Amino acid sequence: MGFFNRILKIGEANANAALDSIEDPVKMTDQGIRDMKVKLDESIKALAEVKAMAIRSKNECNSLRNGMQEYENKAIQLIKAAETGKIAPAEADRLATSALEKKEENSRNLQVALNNQKMYEGQVAKLDDVIGRLKQTISKWENEAKTLKARSKVSDATATVNKQLANIDADGTVAMLERMKTKVEEKEALAESYGDIAFENRSIDDEIDSVLESSSSNGSEALAALKAKLTPVTPPIQQ
Repeated sequence: MGFFNRILKIGEANANAALDSIEDPVKMTDQGIRDMKVKLDESIKALAEVKAMAIRSKNECNSLRNGMQEYENKAIQLIKAAETGKIAPAEADRLATSALEKKEENSRNLQVALNNQKMYEGQVAKLDDVIGRLKQTISKWENEAKTLKARSKVSDATATVNKQLANIDADGTVAMLERMKTKVEEKEALAESYGDIAFENRSIDDEIDSVLESSSSNGSEALAALKAKLTPVTPPIQQ
């Protein structure tokens, strides 16, 4: 038995794990809110029906009260009619008694109607309370669902970015930069080396001519500056 119980527990655990993997909390929350709204609609319908019964009981009570008063008035009129000789006293007493019996019947029915009215009004109050709590719960769930959906989107976006960052090969990128730096330095060194070689390959005549050209150019510039300085400035002729 212990072995079979363990097998059942393993199966139950695997089934729960499978359900957890396919459950969508957002969809389940929306469905829960829809179910609550269905219950709210049913409660509102029940409230309307009970209110209608309470209204009918109230109207019945008013009708019975009016009937009691009406039968009492009729009994009084019959007695007065007998006193004035319009109706025989025996007949008046018989009819007045019947009227009072009707009044008593209405009184009994009134008590039943009042009890029913009280019961229906109590049910109305309870249903009103239930509906109020249902509305508050639905509103709370809807607000929480909106917040959780927004948080879910933010967490999904954050997870995507972090996953992308985690997949970046930082070491590989640094290695590539180092190789690029080495390559550039090698090129710079090679260019400088070619410059040195070009300078070393000049002949002695090229060096002499280069020096002479430089000194000759500097001398000419100095001589021109000296001549300009010594040349007298001719004053303008006055008219």
